[in-house]
Amino acid sequence: MTHVLERYEELIAAGELRPDPEQRAAALRLNQLQEQLEAIPPRGSLIWRLARAKAPAPGGIYLWGGVGRGKSMLMDLFHACLQINRKRRVHFHEFMLEVHDRLRIERMKERGDPIQPVVAAVAEETRCLCFDEMVVNNSADAMIMSRLFTGLIDAGVTLVTTSNREPDQLYKDGLNREHFLPFIGLIKDRLDVLTLNGPTDYRMERLAGVTTWHVPNGPAATAAVREAFFRLTDYPPEDAAHVPTDDIDVGGGRMMHVPKSLKGVAVFSFKRLCAEARGASDYLAIARRYHSVIIVGIPRLGPENRNEAARFVTLIDALYEHKVKLIATADAAPAELYAEGDGRFEFERTESRLIEMQSLDYLALGHGEG
Repeated sequence: MTHVLERYEELIAAGELRPDPEQRAAALRLNQLQEQLEAIPPRGSLIWRLARAKAPAPGGIYLWGGVGRGKSMLMDLFHACLQINRKRRVHFHEFMLEVHDRLRIERMKERGDPIQPVVAAVAEETRCLCFDEMVVNNSADAMIMSRLFTGLIDAGVTLVTTSNREPDQLYKDGLNREHFLPFIGLIKDRLDVLTLNGPTDYRMERLAGVTTWHVPNGPAATAAVREAFFRLTDYPPEDAAHVPTDDIDVGGGRMMHVPKSLKGVAVFSFKRLCAEARGASDYLAIARRYHSVIIVGIPRLGPENRNEAARFVTLIDALYEHKVKLIATADAAPAELYAEGDGRFEFERTESRLIEMQSLDYLALGHGEG
């Protein structure tokens, strides 16, 4: 059995991480939570029933801080080391989409409050929920979060979440924010709020010197984005054949296959994203799930490619609005990608955004900030 703190110190000794007091303090607290969760007897046993009656589930953790400070890395270490049944690590937006789907089904049953059966179902499935990148930017989520998460915590679910924002800044200036304030109170009351907000942006360090737009398509550009992928994910290049894939729910019961996906970084071909029938929901699902996207094989587009150009505009809008980092290989610079054709005027905004997305100011923004 490996503990979080032990694994963290192994990574420092191996030179994969540098010593960081705030990271170590967070690793120590996650280590304590791991020990608490693993000390609980097997579910259903007599000892478990007695222990459950005497004490609530261990309190969770809200880990917040700037971009690239190692929040997701620490949560991944915790989830990987945690030896319990019914644990789950999920992107926050993906989880909330699932919740809304479940609520829709419960409302159709017309049996009263739909939140309680959803809480019961999630609590039955999961004992420890790990959320990456909690950010609240729509009223549909804000309106239900306080009741949903109060119910989950009361049902014995332990929450561990990362966020770029301190609790008081969540859903700031949002519509009907007064309905969301009890959720902020819940975080402060029931979770340990830990700050990981030092001066070092490790993700930006990994991107130091990395060009994000590579022209033209070809072996050199492919090699460059390949190196960027391994920098961002710490995955060994010699094991490239075993990079994980992913399947994401894009709504309406449809799934999208992601050829390479690791630690919030996804790799797609332009053909898969824009030459096939795709819509805004596909691109929003990608933008919500991944902090960095690599697109290879972007061609020059002409009048005969108006559909591909329109999809590309929608894709870049989604990535830009969610502050996703974009690394790409293309046959031309942004201003030369779509010189003429239907939608050329609209494409000018895309050109501007593609240029801005290469700037240091944009790259320093947190995923989902805006």
